Amino acid sequence: MPCLRIDDAVNLHDDIHGRAHSGGEPVLLVTGTSTSVGHRTPTIIDSLAADRQIIAYDHRSIGASSPHTEPVSIASLAADAAALLDELGTGSVHVVGWSLGSTVAQELALARPDMVAFLLLYGTWARGDGFQRRLAVALRSPWEHGDLAGGITALGVAFSPEFLDSPDFEQLAASILPPFPQTAEQIRAVAHQWAENLDHDSQDRLPGIDRPTAVLVGEQDVFTSPRQARVVADAIPNAQLVVEGPGASHGLHVERPVEWLHHVRSHLARCASPLHA
Repeated sequence: MPCLRIDDAVNLHDDIHGRAHSGGEPVLLVTGTSTSVGHRTPTIIDSLAADRQIIAYDHRSIGASSPHTEPVSIASLAADAAALLDELGTGSVHVVGWSLGSTVAQELALARPDMVAFLLLYGTWARGDGFQRRLAVALRSPWEHGDLAGGITALGVAFSPEFLDSPDFEQLAASILPPFPQTAEQIRAVAHQWAENLDHDSQDRLPGIDRPTAVLVGEQDVFTSPRQARVVADAIPNAQLVVEGPGASHGLHVERPVEWLHHVRSHLARCASPLHA
């Protein structure tokens, strides 16, 4: 799992599984706020890597990627993703982005459509509404104050009430705590990521995305509601909206990876059809 130098100051840690096949483009997985490739779900990676190359990476200052000293934005994180793909020489890829990663995917498709074969935007939004903005400020607060435990506890809003009350959640928490940001520098980086979430606004530019797109949302997603997902799907020409339920949350890929994987694979197959060739 090497680090690729993408400019004079930054190395991005990448994690590549499987190998390129003539039958389908690689898949780039773009993670959400506070998460790294260490949080990958084996069910998802192993299944997708059976017939495609899967590329995951850590955003600046997260996981094993090098820290940044300059202000960052969603657009600059998208530029990082483009630089990584350039270094890897992948050509166009299928981009699957979750939460913060979905906004990075939007910006990548707008800035470098040559690199994008297909978009799956999961837990996404175009412009934050009043509820989401207030929730994001609350979720950012513990990270701003260096309160790692409080920050992680607050992330429970990403899951459904049923999952939070189940024994499976305790097992999940024990397995995903170690990859979370631990150093003061990484914790500050998460606070910056929450600020980037607040600043994201692509609503007027989304009609410029001309790649086949699917928008996936859980019916119980608190942070990025089905209403916000519909705004994105309506703005992108010919995008398909899928609302998963019942009980599906913002953390669908962790809580119910089999269902999440079904949607990813079905949309990859749709993109490979003659209609999108």
